[in-house]
Amino acid sequence: MNGNEAINWIHGLIPLGIKPGLKRMEWMLERLDHPERRLSLIHVAGTNGKGSTSAMIASVLMRAGYDVGMFSSPYIETFHDRIRYNGSYISDEDIVTLVKRIRPLVEELKESEWGSPTEFEVITTLALLYFVTVVHPHYVVWETGLGGRLDSTNVVHPLISIITNVGNDHMNILGTRLTDIAAEKAGIIKKGVPVVTSVRVSEALNVIRRVAGENKAPLYVRSEHFEVIRDSYTLQQQQFSFKGPYRDYRSLSIRLMGKHQLENAGTAVMALELLRQFYAVWFEEEDLRLGLAGASWPGRFERFENPGQSVVVLDGAHNPEGAQVLSETLKELYGDRSIHLLFSAFLDKKVDDMLSPLLPLCKSVTVAEMDHPRSEKAENLAERINEMDPMKKVTIHKNGVEALNKLMAHVARDEIILVTGSLYFVSEIRKQCVELFEEAGVNGEYV
Repeated sequence: MNGNEAINWIHGLIPLGIKPGLKRMEWMLERLDHPERRLSLIHVAGTNGKGSTSAMIASVLMRAGYDVGMFSSPYIETFHDRIRYNGSYISDEDIVTLVKRIRPLVEELKESEWGSPTEFEVITTLALLYFVTVVHPHYVVWETGLGGRLDSTNVVHPLISIITNVGNDHMNILGTRLTDIAAEKAGIIKKGVPVVTSVRVSEALNVIRRVAGENKAPLYVRSEHFEVIRDSYTLQQQQFSFKGPYRDYRSLSIRLMGKHQLENAGTAVMALELLRQFYAVWFEEEDLRLGLAGASWPGRFERFENPGQSVVVLDGAHNPEGAQVLSETLKELYGDRSIHLLFSAFLDKKVDDMLSPLLPLCKSVTVAEMDHPRSEKAENLAERINEMDPMKKVTIHKNGVEALNKLMAHVARDEIILVTGSLYFVSEIRKQCVELFEEAGVNGEYV
C-alpha cells in the first residue's frame, strides 16, 4: 500500500455519509488503548471561524516554543493538511502505517451492530494515533467536523473548549432552530473545563450558558469578559486591542481580514490567556504578537494578485452567515471595484440566503459545478439567480477551473474575481491559482 492507495481507501468510506454518534469511535479507541487520553487538547467548535481561530492559537503556541498538533476539516490544499505537526502536514508514510493499524478495526466494525465507521471517523482516529504514536506534541488544537455533541472529535476531555459562533448551517442534521444548533455545539462542554465563546445571538448564548452551568464549566463570553477593539486596517493587515480579565494588549495585528476575524482573534487570545492562567502555558507578549501576526489560513479571504492582472479572492463562505460577513468585508476593502462572482455550492445549502448579500455587489456571476456527487447543478444555480435578479448576467460552466481561466482572460486588471460558495470549491480553484501564480513567480497574498 502506498500513500495514494491508503487515502483512496479512506475516501472509499465517503458513500457511508454522516452517521452522528460516538459508539464506533469509542469502540475503536478502546481497541487502540485510548490514545485520546494521552493528549492535551484545545477543542474548537462553531458554525464559522473554527479554522482561523485554531490557526491563530497554534501559531502563538509554536512561536512560544511548544510542539503543536492541529486537526482541521475540510482540507484546502491536500488531504494531508488536515493533520499537522508544527505546521507540517502528515506524510504519506505515516498515513500508510496508521491505516494498516486502523483498517482491521474497520473490517471488524462492519460486521457489528454499529456498522462501518465513516470516512471522518477513520480520519479522526488516524489523527489521534498520529499525535500519540508518531509526533508527541505538547498541545493539540482539535477542531470539530460537524456540530459537537455527536461529532467524532467529541471523544476527548480538553483543557479548553471554544465555541466561536452559532449560525444556520447543516440544519438537516443539527436541527432547524438556532437553539437546537447551539445545543449541539455546546455538547463539547465538559465538567469543569473552561469555555470561551464569541456567540452574540442571545437565544444561542443562553443555551451555552445553561450547558456550561450544568457542567460547572467557567464561561468567558466576548463583550462580557473580554473585548476586541479594532484600531486600524489596511489591505494587508488589521490592528486591534484586547481587553481581558487578566491582561490587556494594545496594537495586536493579524493579516486575516474582516471584522469577523477580529472576533476570532479575540477568542484565540482569551483561550491562550486561560491556558496561561490555569495550565501554566507560558508565552511572552512578543510570542503573542508575532504568532498572531504570522497566522494564516488558506481560503479565507485569500488574495492572489499578479501585477497586470485581476485580483482573485478566495473565500470559503458556505452558509448565510459566512456570505454576509464576506459581503461586508468586500464592501469595506473593495467598495469601489467591480466584482465578478464565481460560485458553486452543495445540494443541501441555503443558496438563496448565501447569494442575497453577494449579488448586489457583483457585476457578473458565473456558476460552476464541483467534482463531487453532492454538487448542485450549475443550471439550477443559474435559474435561482435569475429568479432573484433577472437583470444579472449569469454564465454557466460545468468546470470551475475552466470558468476561472476564462474570467481571468476577460476581466479587467483593476477588477475582482470572487470565488466562493463552498470550501470544497475553493480548494479546487485554489490549486489552479497556486499553479498559475507560481508560474508567474507571484505568491498568493492574504488581504
